[in-house]
Amino acid sequence: MLTHWSQVVTESASRSPSSDGVVRREGTITFREEPVPVPVVAGQWQGAAVTADTPPAPVLWQPTPEVREATRLAAFAREVAARRGLDLDAGDYDAIWRWSVEHLDQFWADVAAWSGVLPERVPDDRVLTRREMPGAEWFPDATVNYAEQALRHATDEHPALIAVAEDAEPVEVSWADLRAQVGAFAATLRRLGVQRGDRVAGYLPNVPEAVVAFLGAASIGAVWSSCAPDFGTRAVLDRFAQIEPTVLVAVDGYRFNGKPHDRREVVAELRAALPTVRTTIAVPRLFPGEVPDGALGWADAVADRQDPVFEALPFEHPLWIVYSSGTTGLPKGIVHGHGGVALEEHKQLGLHGDVGPGDRFYWYASTAWIMWNIATSALLRGATVVVHDGAPAYPSVDAQFALAARTGITYLGTSAGYLIACEKAGIRPGETHDLSALRVIGSTGSPLPASAFHWVYDAVGSDVFLSSASGGTDVATGFIGSTLLLPVTAGELQRPMLGVAAAAWNEDGQPVVGELGELVITEPMPSMPLYFWNDADGTRYREAYFEPWPGVWRHGDWMEVTDRGTCVITGRSDSTLNRGGVRMGTADIYAAVESFPEIADCVVLGVEQRDGGYWMPLFVQMAPGAELTDELRDRIRAAIRSSASPRHVPDEILVAPGVPHTRTGKRLEVPLKRLFQGVPPEKAVNPGAVDDASLVEHYVALARERGTR
Repeated sequence: MLTHWSQVVTESASRSPSSDGVVRREGTITFREEPVPVPVVAGQWQGAAVTADTPPAPVLWQPTPEVREATRLAAFAREVAARRGLDLDAGDYDAIWRWSVEHLDQFWADVAAWSGVLPERVPDDRVLTRREMPGAEWFPDATVNYAEQALRHATDEHPALIAVAEDAEPVEVSWADLRAQVGAFAATLRRLGVQRGDRVAGYLPNVPEAVVAFLGAASIGAVWSSCAPDFGTRAVLDRFAQIEPTVLVAVDGYRFNGKPHDRREVVAELRAALPTVRTTIAVPRLFPGEVPDGALGWADAVADRQDPVFEALPFEHPLWIVYSSGTTGLPKGIVHGHGGVALEEHKQLGLHGDVGPGDRFYWYASTAWIMWNIATSALLRGATVVVHDGAPAYPSVDAQFALAARTGITYLGTSAGYLIACEKAGIRPGETHDLSALRVIGSTGSPLPASAFHWVYDAVGSDVFLSSASGGTDVATGFIGSTLLLPVTAGELQRPMLGVAAAAWNEDGQPVVGELGELVITEPMPSMPLYFWNDADGTRYREAYFEPWPGVWRHGDWMEVTDRGTCVITGRSDSTLNRGGVRMGTADIYAAVESFPEIADCVVLGVEQRDGGYWMPLFVQMAPGAELTDELRDRIRAAIRSSASPRHVPDEILVAPGVPHTRTGKRLEVPLKRLFQGVPPEKAVNPGAVDDASLVEHYVALARERGTR
């Protein structure tokens, strides 16, 4: 029988601030074991733990005892139990999870030893020496270099990278060649005067050069940051100008959907607008042999092939800066550390994904999405990383499955949107492609509906493991994810991940089961941000995650914990635009639209829909005498496409009589979004908090007309 977790936080009588002034919620986590038989369904599991009131979700995949026994997680649990003298069932995920969150110091010390990230076992009392959020202190005595960890699996048996593109045959990069290129690039950076803590920025597609540049920067202790080349000049500058890079690694263009996109003009604009950039390293993609004046060609930057020299860095030395946008101000520069990322990726990819040497790991991602960073981190596990420069469904919707067959991918990661598109297209990749090597399909970026789960097991393969996960750029890992120790149920995520004390809380700060709540994390994780860039006193960091509950991370997702222990993520509880996993703040859209004199005001919404779709309307209030013509719509779309991102061009541009704001002047984004998700008006909007409540009626009527209520 599978048992399920239920997290009950019992607050202590005292809620007084700790010595540092932070109020922390204290309590205990308890677990129940209530297995109840359910009717047998052909080919499905018959022992799900349910209550009489909750019908079991269809079970689509069930691990055999042999599968459980052979997992890396089970081996890890057996090793831990034997060494620590614990009564820990290696096949009981809930028991392992409970130990991992109740004994964070033991768990992460054991992950560090098991993964080899730290060469010597760290005493438990030197793992988490300050257990609070924000401000947790991990492994204060340890040194780690992420690049060294990523390149320590050199072998001639499997390549390190396989590069695929729309206009070229797959190209393999050996571990020896990758190490030599990284060593050469690192030596070039040193020769250019780049030092620890300096920033190296990449304006690059998902190509091997991006991996080499990132690892080369990391090897010397420089801090990496990247944007995809489909981002416009202003969107890139909003990110890179903050971090003041000393080196810019930039591509001349890219191909997407069979078409070339020349970015030489954008690169020139970036060079002119980034005065801290001392050297631009030009990566050829569309114009081989052409190097802009004053730039260094990529071939010269990696000409002196050599073994890398890795700097020994403090555990929390900055590794990269990634970006998460809100509704106001510039995108937030999130800084992660070498050690925390290395440990989290070993846990996520190794213990949850069962990834190791011999695997061919792929995740469709651009360099603007954290999944590019995570996919590159499969090198930590000794896996071959398949890097894909191109459109997700070119030349046909089954492109990623064709790629899996062509290159022998064992772990195919993609977005929920791609799987939904495949389902709607009615394709059956398991019948049209040789997917015999494929064992895992990963899905993230947005909620995956139950129908897409069924499609995978019907049209791809009955023995594939579908891993639906939810996490964030903010932590470079997952919060809720999958394990081969548990069955896969349609439309649900299996459990909180190891070391992640996750729960759904209502607005009163109480854990709830069987209803939507805010996804919260009540204990630190080693890959939580070290800090935000240019946020010296931590104000933006605290505002982003630790309101309204100091000391408790509120992620900004709606989540339901079922009383079977599974989880359902329904979308963002904030206004961040999350299309295809690439998050962008509404402020990026407003900056483009507000430049039009015809527009008096506007509001953009990102609405997750019940069928897994995503609707992104832009409502505009016209200036007196102005009219929303098709020509103006086209100009607005072009402005958003060029200055923000083509991924975030609205699906519709609609005229509204006005845009309601809060009484403090903020657009009413989240309440309006909830209207279009079917939330009754009296629950979605507080009229007393709106500057002009009469304006809301227009959106209520439109939501009713669209059938969302």
